[in-house]
Amino acid sequence: MGRLLAIIFGALTVGLIAVGTVHGSKTTHASTPDGAVQAMFDNVKGHDWHGAYAFVAPSSNVDEGGFTRDLAGRNGSLRTYSQLDSVNTRVLHESENEATVRTEIKYATAVGASFETRDLKVVKDDGTWKVVWPAEKEVNVPPQVIPVNYLRWDIIWRGAGDDWGAQNVENPNCRILSMHAVERDGALIIMGEVVNEDTVPAFISVGAVLTDSSGKDIAEESSFDKLSHVLLPKEVSPYRIDFPGIKKADVKSVRMTHNWMLVPASADPVIAVLHQRIEKDLTGRTVLKGELLNESGQIVNIPHVLATFYDNGGQVIWVSDAYSDHALLPQTPQPFSVALRDDLAANVHTYRVTVNHYSLNSREN
Repeated sequence: MGRLLAIIFGALTVGLIAVGTVHGSKTTHASTPDGAVQAMFDNVKGHDWHGAYAFVAPSSNVDEGGFTRDLAGRNGSLRTYSQLDSVNTRVLHESENEATVRTEIKYATAVGASFETRDLKVVKDDGTWKVVWPAEKEVNVPPQVIPVNYLRWDIIWRGAGDDWGAQNVENPNCRILSMHAVERDGALIIMGEVVNEDTVPAFISVGAVLTDSSGKDIAEESSFDKLSHVLLPKEVSPYRIDFPGIKKADVKSVRMTHNWMLVPASADPVIAVLHQRIEKDLTGRTVLKGELLNESGQIVNIPHVLATFYDNGGQVIWVSDAYSDHALLPQTPQPFSVALRDDLAANVHTYRVTVNHYSLNSREN
């Protein structure tokens, strides 16, 4: 998973930087609360951090460096590979000297769009509106020793000059556990679970081919980021395959495709999932929230959360995912949020969260 992400990040980050060369507003005066928020983010979009900081209220108690790191990212996180795409604002409350502005922020990233909603406090300062920026507390991990005790699998392949005949290491035994087809929002969606039944790690891919009543193949797709591609022995992963524009009534049969491949892997870093709960976010949408705890001693730069939702019969009824735009520092909790369809929330009996990861310095990426 990490190697694949690395290629994508390298190719797309150049494009994101090019998009960010459009410069924003240079004025430091805003006559309305939402105008102050928009002007600040206009400068952020143009990477004019000094110009953006001019719209930050002194009462924020954040210096320009901390403000810049909040918005540009740190520790090789997904935010560092992102570019601000658009900002929508709506004034929720306004008095003579204070207002609350709901701000919906969209980032373009190497793995798709990323969304964030903030309710920003805006105050009038010397006749102009400025944003009270809620600075993120930078965590300093104290010096310590983290014991390392985890399983690791290396592979010795048959070389061209080896006298082993046709013998080589066999690919792992994996199996698709379930498959369920539903139609949602004008798309046919295939979802279920896959398991690595072997005693060695596997790199897996899962796809599907749709066939109409005449026996003709009409569409083929695969699961990319709605799947844990590297499975350790006995691990289970959800998968979700989307077919936009396809109706269930037009499909006669589904042919599943898959590929299992032996890969070196390790069980480190261990990322614990804590305090999971389903609730509403600021916009009223249903989400699964919790915290990720990196129990290792290395930084996990880009965490990828996969959530599987089950009904009371144990059937997979939805698979959702989210990339965190904050890196996971060792021994430091970091919140996460994964969307759940509002129309399915009442049918969720149980759920399971797994975490993929990409670390810049990891050998097994």
